[in-house]
Amino acid sequence: MTASTTRRSTAAKSAKSRIAVVGAIAVAGTLLLSGCGDQTKDKSAPADSTKSAPLADKLPKQVRDKGVITVGSDIAYAPVEFKDKSGNTAGIDPDLAAAMGKQLGVKFEFQNGTFDTLITGLRSKRYDIAMSAMTDTKDRQNGVDSDTGKKVGEGVDFVDYFDAGVSIYTPKGKTQGIKTWDDLCGKKIVVQRGTVSHDLAKAQAKKCPAGKKLAIESFDDDQQAQTRLRSGGADAGSSDFPVAAYAVKTAGGGKDFELVGEQVEAAPYGIAVAKGNTQLRDALKAALDAVIKNGEYEKIIAKWGVEAGSVKEATVNGGK
Repeated sequence: MTASTTRRSTAAKSAKSRIAVVGAIAVAGTLLLSGCGDQTKDKSAPADSTKSAPLADKLPKQVRDKGVITVGSDIAYAPVEFKDKSGNTAGIDPDLAAAMGKQLGVKFEFQNGTFDTLITGLRSKRYDIAMSAMTDTKDRQNGVDSDTGKKVGEGVDFVDYFDAGVSIYTPKGKTQGIKTWDDLCGKKIVVQRGTVSHDLAKAQAKKCPAGKKLAIESFDDDQQAQTRLRSGGADAGSSDFPVAAYAVKTAGGGKDFELVGEQVEAAPYGIAVAKGNTQLRDALKAALDAVIKNGEYEKIIAKWGVEAGSVKEATVNGGK
């Protein structure tokens, strides 16, 4: 997902291979439901281990001295980041951050924020990084508003760590023939505000013929959108594939929703870092590459049942 003021959807393309993730999520259902505890508290390296960590010297001095990397994140996007039953931060991103923290000798401290304000938080130095299933795009890199095409900020750099497409889901047994975005004309869709799904919905609304308007209702977080769909307030919802598949698997014990059609907009998730903070950016890349090389990355991705989105190496600004 991404803030609409800093991104534009990439050219739509099918991502059929990732449909296999549904099966993987089913196998990993128990892990998904139980979460993994608060990774920012349980497994991140303590500040006093900074000097002994293998990659600590790659960090900016002020970060090493602080012993903490502050992470802006919308912690309501299971299974990427969410609050588990105990109220702890859990998910793919916290697990990866904890593993990277061991390499860098610092703690990654997740702070909850509304998704479309995370890049602003980076700009104001409220956060050191943003890690929140954020799609890496050229608009976001360049600080361009995806709706107006105008420059609105200096942009950010990304360290890409996962690939994901966008999916449509409907109430279970009530697909109304919806398989593609074109099929949504004349219907109502719910999305999280400022995400790839929101951008796609707005683009599709412009394509719909007269008399078949696509109505869009956007929310601060994906859970609110799901609640609206579950209550009968819309015909379909859309979110990143891992999130949609998780909702289909877990909501109402798997009885509330179903995926329809195929993924589109396959693109990388990236850790966002303020422009000019290249030392921190490169340290994060080195830590992620180390986690990939030592096998921890693969274990974390498999734990959450999303192997189809795994990458072989970290990439800087790989979004299109």
